[in-house]
Amino acid sequence: MLAMFFWAFVVGGAICVIGQLMFDVARLTPAHTLSTLVVIGAVLDGFGLYEPLADFAGAGVTVPITNFGNTLVHGALQEAEQHGIIGVLTGMFEITSSGISAAIVFAFIGALIFKPKG
Repeated sequence: MLAMFFWAFVVGGAICVIGQLMFDVARLTPAHTLSTLVVIGAVLDGFGLYEPLADFAGAGVTVPITNFGNTLVHGALQEAEQHGIIGVLTGMFEITSSGISAAIVFAFIGALIFKPKG
């Protein structure tokens, strides 16, 4: 069990280091960095490499932004097998809608409870 925590920390930390290097060394904007990490997650899932990495590192790869790309591709491929080309679009929206909806609802509740600065 301790090894599971260790590898989650190491792999998740490595993803964060890559993102920080993209900021500092490559001088990418936050939008470019986030987009690149999402695409990396999507490409890894497209080649079937994200699932074994998630089995190995657990929360180290399921929590960072790379998992969003993985989720998009995974849902699209799953629905494409069942419904064809239209499944590509519906699969992406179906599998990510709950997470996006939760983020919107919790952000709204947070804005109601706390006084925003600005």
